[in-house]
Amino acid sequence: MGLSAEQLVADLNAIAAVEPAMARAIDRAGYPPPRLRDRGYATLLRTIVGQQVSVAAAASIWNKLAAALGDLDDPATIAALSVEELRPCGLSRQKAGYALSLAAEVSSGALNLNALPADDEEAIAALSQVKGIGRWSAEIYLLFAEGRGDIWPAGDLAVQIEIGRILGLPERPSERETRLLAEPWRPHRGAAAIMAWHHYKVDMAVV
Repeated sequence: MGLSAEQLVADLNAIAAVEPAMARAIDRAGYPPPRLRDRGYATLLRTIVGQQVSVAAAASIWNKLAAALGDLDDPATIAALSVEELRPCGLSRQKAGYALSLAAEVSSGALNLNALPADDEEAIAALSQVKGIGRWSAEIYLLFAEGRGDIWPAGDLAVQIEIGRILGLPERPSERETRLLAEPWRPHRGAAAIMAWHHYKVDMAVV
């Protein structure tokens, strides 16, 4: 399960102690709510379904899959199907292929989501072996579903934008710059990412 509300507060307070700009961001936006996901196959499948579509579209596709297939917690449900059989549920041909790849990896035991490597980079590499799961998707899974506190999705556009705003930078930092900026925040960078998304929503609401 992801980082709890209590852990987020503790981690952000630790960052604020060394980064006054983060303390000001907390004063401005408040502490973020936790972003919790269940550990396991279904959460990764949801990640694939939700790639490059709106939240509403992703929910619609997921509901169609559930209505047509039933138990989406069991990878065998999808592993037994073909791309063409998945397409009527709203998946593109590419995403259907990704869903089949994930189901096959989990069903065969090649990817054991209950025993990912303890090292974050090794866990990201293991997840990224699945077609359709890149670094960002792997990081989001490890942060939200496993609660790994030092995951830092520096390639996320909203994280880049909001870290730039929080730190008062003149322009959005690059992925490399975003990664370097957060080095002093180890081992609490996961909380900083969740704070960035929260702060981004607050900024958007004000606009």
